[in-house]
Amino acid sequence: MEDKTRPQAIDSDTVTSVLKRIIAENGRDHLWGYAFAVACLMTVAATTAFTAWIMESVVNEAFANRRADLVVMICVSIFFAFLLRGFATYGEAVTLSKIGNNIVARYQSRLYEHLMKLSVGFYAESRSAHLAAQISQNVNGIRDVLNLTVTSTARDLLTLVALIGVMISKDAILTLIVFVIAPPLLYALRYVSRRLRTATKEAVELNSHVQGAMQETLQGITIVKAFTMERQLAGKVNGIIDAAENRANRIARLTERTAPLTETFAGLAISSVLAYAAFRSIYGNVLPGAFFAFVAALLMAYDPARRLARLQVQLERAVVNARMIYALLDMQTRQAERADAKELVITDAKLEFRNLDFCYSNGEPVLRDLSFTAEGGETTALVGPSGAGKSTVIALIPRFYDPQAGQIFIDGQDIAHVTKASLRKHIAYVSQQPYLFEGTIRDNIRYGRPEATDVEIEEAARLAYAHDFILAQPQGYDTPVGENGVTLSGGQRQRLSIARALVRHAPILLLDEATSALDNESEAAVQRALDEAMGGRTVVVIAHRLSTVVKADKIIVMQDGRVAEEGTHESLAKRGGGLYARLNNLQAPPADADFEEQRQVE
Repeated sequence: MEDKTRPQAIDSDTVTSVLKRIIAENGRDHLWGYAFAVACLMTVAATTAFTAWIMESVVNEAFANRRADLVVMICVSIFFAFLLRGFATYGEAVTLSKIGNNIVARYQSRLYEHLMKLSVGFYAESRSAHLAAQISQNVNGIRDVLNLTVTSTARDLLTLVALIGVMISKDAILTLIVFVIAPPLLYALRYVSRRLRTATKEAVELNSHVQGAMQETLQGITIVKAFTMERQLAGKVNGIIDAAENRANRIARLTERTAPLTETFAGLAISSVLAYAAFRSIYGNVLPGAFFAFVAALLMAYDPARRLARLQVQLERAVVNARMIYALLDMQTRQAERADAKELVITDAKLEFRNLDFCYSNGEPVLRDLSFTAEGGETTALVGPSGAGKSTVIALIPRFYDPQAGQIFIDGQDIAHVTKASLRKHIAYVSQQPYLFEGTIRDNIRYGRPEATDVEIEEAARLAYAHDFILAQPQGYDTPVGENGVTLSGGQRQRLSIARALVRHAPILLLDEATSALDNESEAAVQRALDEAMGGRTVVVIAHRLSTVVKADKIIVMQDGRVAEEGTHESLAKRGGGLYARLNNLQAPPADADFEEQRQVE
């Protein structure tokens, strides 16, 4: 099973461990971009400090000493400082946005590629809506960790250091007064960030549940309305929404708690500075230029100091999101390719099942010492009561799951020792519930074999008895099918899924109760298509109605995960007291009528 434990690199709750990994994975690719952004941010820091520093000259030379010859020079230098800062701000903002967007896009691609490698078992144990919501919410966390780190270090920290340098150069005593008040503020902010970490993780989980519940309701809206489930589901969803709202409110309270802390600090610092400066000016006859420069530096330092004070809080939120993405990326598939895996070579496409034991994650055995053979080029039908293990057998052939014991051979090759790509390339699959993807009818058929030509697609549609109804669509083969083929009937969707299987030109065809959910007319059309699809292939078909498999070369009767009987329809139907005979007797009138009607047509 997939390993859902977090890797050692992100087990620590510190920001540093996640930051190191993000830099290791992305730093080299964006080195020059970050270097340019850092240069721009350093320019912003330098020009900000310069603006504060020159205030002494502005006040003393322009207002106290009345040096008109220096005013023009001072004003021009201030103008160019602001001009340079404007272009530097633009450069770093655009550069960091482009880098951030690229990082998000790359991790989205990595996530999609990795999710495609995880086994079907992982998705059976996970809610798809919940998973999609988590991914959409968390993927930006990796970008935010890097951008926050770069901007805080290269802009806010450097700006603060430069402004502190200006403050010290203008008046060291005033600077000391400011820093006496800082330690209590830092301790309070650290306490807030620790509490915010847990609240953020809980909020991400709750928000993903909200989105998942809404998506689930939209996907099943016809059932919701048919069973008047609106009030029940509304109560359930509103409960989750209320919990998410309460958690979001708690995060807001914790996050914004930094505001009164920093404002209190700023008020104390500025009032203390003003009192000291006023005392010196009144009783010491000191020129006000240095004081104004100090106050300008102090006020300008407020914004970067405030952002740095909130940095720990913001990083905690971003790291929680990034850690969840890494937890997904670090999951190991339960079906990793073996070192000795080779390409599957097909000759007759003969399937052999030897002593299979299988159970799902709940631990209940589904298959017990199952053995049978499906001859190459013949049709083998699996029948039996619900829960006998028929669908599990179908799922094991393309290795959606691996058995706990036993082996499956194709032309004498153990499928556990061949690559999954080469195995599945030789298999076409038609499920009970056909799934169509967003796009046109032509696109959905072509998914069976991407290199198929339009002629091959149309030929597959003819063999699947789909060509006529496709041409009747508004745009023919280029008609969009809507979400999961909502614009088509069940029989039409099933015939398109058969066409998709036919265009694959695979020697093995798996049919999982492909007609059981259809009405009689649709079933007759789909059955004709299946008869065409079966020709010359090794077919393993699960039969819900025995009338659909009376012509199968071999019928495997399953019960409780074992082979109870096997033979042809005629031989099994004659066994009095046998399981197949009992099932056949229950369906005898419609089965016989269908068989007789089909024989007359032939």
